[in-house]
Amino acid sequence: MTLLSVNINKIALLRNSRGSNYPNVADTALNLERFGAQGITIHPRPDQRHATYEDVFTLKPILKTEFNVEGYPSRTFLDVVLKAKPHQVTLVPDPPDALTSNAGWDTIKEFSFLQEVVTELHQQGIRVSLFMDTNLDLYDQAAKTGTDRIELYTEAYARHYSSAPEQAIEPYIKAALRAKQLGLGLNAGHDLNSQNLKYFAQHIPDLLEVSIGHALISEALYLGLENTVQIYLRQLHEAI
Repeated sequence: MTLLSVNINKIALLRNSRGSNYPNVADTALNLERFGAQGITIHPRPDQRHATYEDVFTLKPILKTEFNVEGYPSRTFLDVVLKAKPHQVTLVPDPPDALTSNAGWDTIKEFSFLQEVVTELHQQGIRVSLFMDTNLDLYDQAAKTGTDRIELYTEAYARHYSSAPEQAIEPYIKAALRAKQLGLGLNAGHDLNSQNLKYFAQHIPDLLEVSIGHALISEALYLGLENTVQIYLRQLHEAI
């Protein structure tokens, strides 16, 4: 079954809004594991407006499931993850002032840079995933960087799913098939939610992992965190 990794940036954002340690990010992560989440994701940005670099070091030794750290591979970010050694680092090409991730890597333009970063992470035994659009022209170069996986940027799918699901999923199916041909593992994330997740997982072959934060945490405000995690896990179970 596709694994569910829960992004807890929004929990960290709520914590930071009062300058205290409540809600406690570490406690939330442990509860999510207890509720059935199979991974925890955070995405510390340079201004540390939600997840912080300190959170990386706090979470790594206490988590029993997979720990995935997303971010732009600045020198500061790389120094943090190379020291903490999470299970997976997802490299995202977002500039420092980005509100949220909004594009995949141009692996042709950034090939040398990405190859160097992937090599450095691999030297510490860290699995690497590249955040990618569905532009297949970029996939050969993605594979040549040495990355283990790609993460499909699913905002376009989510935006069009309700009006035209077959058309919305089509480029992602093609991307998944191309990734498999190249020997790349496949993750996905961004704007996936309890309404569109099952259809996505049903149609995308060999989907290893989804990373979901904003929608899941938002729904949990109404439904409760444990119940919401179970809803998402049920969507993935039913997609098999």
